[in-house]
Amino acid sequence: MPQFLKTKEKASIPIGQTDPAISSTVSRVIDDIRAAGDAAVRSYSEKFDKWSPASFKLSATDIENIMKQVPPQIIADIVEVQKNVRTFAEAQKQSLGEFELEIQPGVFLGQRNNPVASVGAYIPGGRYPLLASAHMTILTAKVAGVPNVIGCTPPIAGQIPHATVAAMHLAGADSIYILGGVQAIAAMALGTPSIPKVDFIAGPGNAFVAEAKRQFFGAVGIDLFAGPTEVLIVADDAADPFTVATDLLSQAEHGPDTPAVLITTSEELGRRVIAFVQSLLVDMPTAALAGVSWRDFGEVVVVDTLDEAYKLADVYASEHVQILTREPREALEKMKNYGALFLGEGTCVSYGDKVIGTNHVLPTRGAARYTGGLWVGKFLRTVTYQEVRSPSASGQLGRLCGRAARAENFEGHARSGDLRAHHYLGDQHEWIDGAGNL
Repeated sequence: MPQFLKTKEKASIPIGQTDPAISSTVSRVIDDIRAAGDAAVRSYSEKFDKWSPASFKLSATDIENIMKQVPPQIIADIVEVQKNVRTFAEAQKQSLGEFELEIQPGVFLGQRNNPVASVGAYIPGGRYPLLASAHMTILTAKVAGVPNVIGCTPPIAGQIPHATVAAMHLAGADSIYILGGVQAIAAMALGTPSIPKVDFIAGPGNAFVAEAKRQFFGAVGIDLFAGPTEVLIVADDAADPFTVATDLLSQAEHGPDTPAVLITTSEELGRRVIAFVQSLLVDMPTAALAGVSWRDFGEVVVVDTLDEAYKLADVYASEHVQILTREPREALEKMKNYGALFLGEGTCVSYGDKVIGTNHVLPTRGAARYTGGLWVGKFLRTVTYQEVRSPSASGQLGRLCGRAARAENFEGHARSGDLRAHHYLGDQHEWIDGAGNL
């Protein structure tokens, strides 16, 4: 029976549920932009971001001047990180095979992977300028072969976020807009005279951005229904409690509603982690956020065995799962429900967020039970094609189709099959005369 050394004080919002106030606000903004287009986009940008430039789109000259203002070390780091992301994304794409199969003599079935035609990538600003989201969305879409990727990112305190723009440009964005919030999502989903409509929107954001994506899903594709960042650590008695505490807080600083959970087989470790968390929060620059997350959503659970720990972790189905045990790779076989798995003390979740190369747009709120995160395949449409070259095979399929369709009362479908059986095998049917006419 699990023993809770620390329980969360607030309940997380279940997946699929939205704050009614947020939903109502987002709906109103979307309706206004649908009706007034660019004028409404500009109005909301002024209202929420105090931002109303002559053009939200950056020109080539604007981007060139911005790039010159970014410190060389930041540029070099962006290039190195994007090399990692590109390498992994390219390997993912190579794993997606196209094929053609002759399923029976003269009958050919095939599969193609066609990229989406246009993608809108949202790169958050606000509390943190998330450069890494440019790598994860824009670059991954370009590796998939998307011909047109536009990026939107909000101004920060009324200023263009230079490093974010550099990351977007180096990732391969075809156009960049300094525009944030619901107004950016709505503009990309609906299209306006100045902002082209896209087919797919990707990227994290705050609750309003997430709700806007949810409301547009169906009209456009989206990557995920995203919630607050999550971290879950599975640790045994060999884990270093200071490392565990540090890694829990590294994710808790994302916001005031980040679940940070420890499942351990060692009560002593669990109590020491709780103590270290409190001591680390004393002088942590982001303690105002991390401390609230830890207080409201942090949990420490003690279980008897690692097998029990893995089973419980699968129930949580957390976005990030970090394994700090003697044999971390055991989790690859024992666990199934997670957005991303981080194995061993040398592999912190922050690497996945920022630099290592795997995608950081991941399922939250238990969605890892049924989906993975953003990857090259999200920007590809796996489509099929069929060709029957053999007349006799088409006739045989026609007979089968006639019987199968009539079992479902689809007479029109059955007649399409009948006609091929008549043409290629000479079958006679009441609704066809001998000349093949009605």
